[in-house]
Amino acid sequence: MTLPAKAFQRWLQGIAPDASTADVCRISGIKRTTLAQQLVRGKVSVSTVVSISRAYNVNPLSALATFEAYQDLAGPQVPPTRCELVSQVSTPDLLRAVLARPAMEQAGASGTASPPLSAAPHATSVKNWVDAIDDGEVRHRVSAATGVAPQNYSAQLTANRLSPELALATALAAGVGPAGGLVATGLITEEEAGWPPGARQAALDSLSDGDLTALAGDRLQALGKVLRRQEQDQAQTEKIWENLG
Repeated sequence: MTLPAKAFQRWLQGIAPDASTADVCRISGIKRTTLAQQLVRGKVSVSTVVSISRAYNVNPLSALATFEAYQDLAGPQVPPTRCELVSQVSTPDLLRAVLARPAMEQAGASGTASPPLSAAPHATSVKNWVDAIDDGEVRHRVSAATGVAPQNYSAQLTANRLSPELALATALAAGVGPAGGLVATGLITEEEAGWPPGARQAALDSLSDGDLTALAGDRLQALGKVLRRQEQDQAQTEKIWENLG
């Protein structure tokens, strides 16, 4: 989603009243041509606001909340649920956690202490986040609220991406904190969203051995389906090239 250029310029004037466009681009690392094109079109990207916010030490979440389309981000942030936190743990980290559990040591596996979790987001963070908060009707509610066709919404999830607008709409439709989807998409960081330090690790540690193992199994099954589909597509492509021969 883009933001109105006039609203963006008012916001920029508020945080950097004496800065020229060249100064803003130099400090934020945005190309001057990119920002100029956005201003000419009258539509500024959300990522532009995030980059400039960070450059001027403004919390991106607070910055976005000043725009009408993202006003739901204003005010105290709702803490993420345990399911949301665990969804942002990558599959490799999840598997390492399984092997490090005492139950695995008793079963004969060489359990070792897990290293720090890799930073969010990860390869399937968006789809995992939606699956974690979906009561079975979230996709339909998001479609009704935004007008985005369910198949287009699903296509974004398959590609592990979600526009900021849809990420916010999904959080609101699920009744969870509005910033969760923005973390899952990588637009903002856990810290910027107000997630407590170590929250993902604590949520992971709170899972029972059975729940953790079941979750790891689900992740591996989903990964297997993706890999098999890729292998089938590759085989089909090779067959087409052979026939063209």
